[in-house]
Amino acid sequence: MALSITNLKKGTIFQWEGEPFRVVEYNQKVMGRGGSIVNVRVKSLIDGKVLEKTFKGNEQVDSADVTGQTVQYLYSDGSTFYFMNEETFEQFEVPADLVGDGAGYIKEGDRVQLQFFDGKPINIELPKNVPLKVTYTENAVKGDTSSSITKDATLETGVTIKVPAFIKQGDVISVDTTNGTYRERVKE
Repeated sequence: MALSITNLKKGTIFQWEGEPFRVVEYNQKVMGRGGSIVNVRVKSLIDGKVLEKTFKGNEQVDSADVTGQTVQYLYSDGSTFYFMNEETFEQFEVPADLVGDGAGYIKEGDRVQLQFFDGKPINIELPKNVPLKVTYTENAVKGDTSSSITKDATLETGVTIKVPAFIKQGDVISVDTTNGTYRERVKE
């Protein structure tokens, strides 16, 4: 199915030159009698590259047949991540480079959204925020507890992030998966 370029709003998934893309930014300029020009910033769902594209008003792009399903993360052997559909018990092998930095925010048993294009896994969508346990951090110096002071904390997945000084080893914190930052301490 063809999409008009004016349908390329933020979040729209389309296919261009045989590859699926998601629109990150959309800007349309209307040019009097000349029609309109659409400038979009798009992210490849295959390799994650972000590109700038300009389309003229009468152009069309194909919609991408990208499907998603909720899967459970089983384990990783370093080069491959293994996921399973909990309803059909079908397992999927995903190369580590496709998971990328997301590997620091998932642990065994977590549920994520796995996206498919032409029957192949192409992308993993993590929840916006994930709770992770602090496995190591330095103790705060007494009297040095203002909220603007941060320190390094190693989380149960092995990733290290900056946290406020009052966070202790064993605390469970919420981490923003889009930029790897501390959000809040999770109350247990």
